[in-house]
Amino acid sequence: MIAAKTIFITGCSSGIGYHTALFLKDRGHNVICSARKLADVDRLRAEGFACLQLDLADSHSIQQAVAELIALTDGKIDALFNNGAFGQPGAVEDLTREVLRHQFETNLFGTHELTNLLLPMMRKQGHGRVIYNSSVLGFVAMKFRGAYNASKFALEGLADTLRLELRGSGIHIVLIEPGPIESRFRQNAFALYQKYIDSEHSFHKQTYQAMEARLQKQGAAAPFTLPATAVAAKVAHALESNRPKIRYPVTVPTHLFAWLKRLLPTAWLDKLLVSVE
Repeated sequence: MIAAKTIFITGCSSGIGYHTALFLKDRGHNVICSARKLADVDRLRAEGFACLQLDLADSHSIQQAVAELIALTDGKIDALFNNGAFGQPGAVEDLTREVLRHQFETNLFGTHELTNLLLPMMRKQGHGRVIYNSSVLGFVAMKFRGAYNASKFALEGLADTLRLELRGSGIHIVLIEPGPIESRFRQNAFALYQKYIDSEHSFHKQTYQAMEARLQKQGAAAPFTLPATAVAAKVAHALESNRPKIRYPVTVPTHLFAWLKRLLPTAWLDKLLVSVE
């Protein structure tokens, strides 16, 4: 029988966060969700979840959510799943400083602040799990995903460092590394592309036309796309195992590129990656 754990999950409005919350709840765990929009918070509560409003780009929102979480759990939490994130498309030369900062506020800075606020609770109780939802793009770079690539590379760097610093504390640091997963990620990315990228005046105007078609495509846009439950199963193992893995690759592309990065010279890997749409 699985011992029930209390886990706080960010970014539960849809996709990986939502399906992981359902998956873990079905396994008997005490799941506390969060979502940025109040409408999503209300919907999740109506579905029977404990849910907090949390905007990772807003420090005040993070501090308020943590205060509510402490009250809700009596200051005891077994795990945090840092899932809340988004992807800003666009060529690196088309990313303004403000757009890059916007990407990092949620994917890195907010996640970092939230984690640091919960670590003292885990240290006090002598155990805990911090699970980060990274990406295949956290260790290989792909074109026109520079902002997202950079945020996930940085996230992996922080997580790897934190793991070393917490050695012997009873707190495990875990990285989940999905590849293509069924979610609203592309639809959300397309909205951000339209908002922040001036494609009409870009050197990459023609390339962007093909990218727009991919972002708007219905259904899976990449081979080997898996349902969000594939990630949820890895999170469950990271939560329940006495000795969780440091990294959990999800999907064939993640396994493949991890292997190729170890095997191929960088120039050869670049030739392969430049062909990926």
